[in-house]
Amino acid sequence: MAALRKSLREARIAARESLPDPERQHHSRLIEAHLDALIARLAPQRLAFCWPWRGEVDLVAWVGRWLAGDPAREAALPVVDAPGQAMRFLRWHPEASMERDHHGIPVPAGAAAVAPEVVLIPLNVFDRAGYRLGYGGGYFDRTLAALRPAPICVGVAFELARADTVHPQDHDQPMDWIVTEAGVDKAFSG
Repeated sequence: MAALRKSLREARIAARESLPDPERQHHSRLIEAHLDALIARLAPQRLAFCWPWRGEVDLVAWVGRWLAGDPAREAALPVVDAPGQAMRFLRWHPEASMERDHHGIPVPAGAAAVAPEVVLIPLNVFDRAGYRLGYGGGYFDRTLAALRPAPICVGVAFELARADTVHPQDHDQPMDWIVTEAGVDKAFSG
């Protein structure tokens, strides 16, 4: 099963990385419009997102606009302190001082921790039940299992990441919502 999941992950990442720029930009604009509607409905004051990596949907500008809509809002980025541990979410804003983590991904430098109400999570592969494949390290699964109160999890991806099943494992944490260029879906894990 691990080999099947790895193969599925690698194929979808390769497809995402090869999206032509005009198509990527068009899909991203549609995703942002769908996020506008969903996040307005959920109305969080604290939202976490991920810095884009390996062709993931780039939400940096969208989050900046969301923050500008209300000075009480806070955004955060996940930070991995050590392998095998749950992540922390550190406060981010467009002028935040950033440093690179061990993967070369920008993270806030010396920022305060934030407990997000909604987490926007990139999906390499996802299914109708809301299960996802990340990069195989289990960071989001460990983190989401430990967070109390549990945040609303919104998976964000290009439609090409959709699969019939990701063959979920017992430790996998499902998303509550999935947002792609095709629209917003309530995940069905029952």
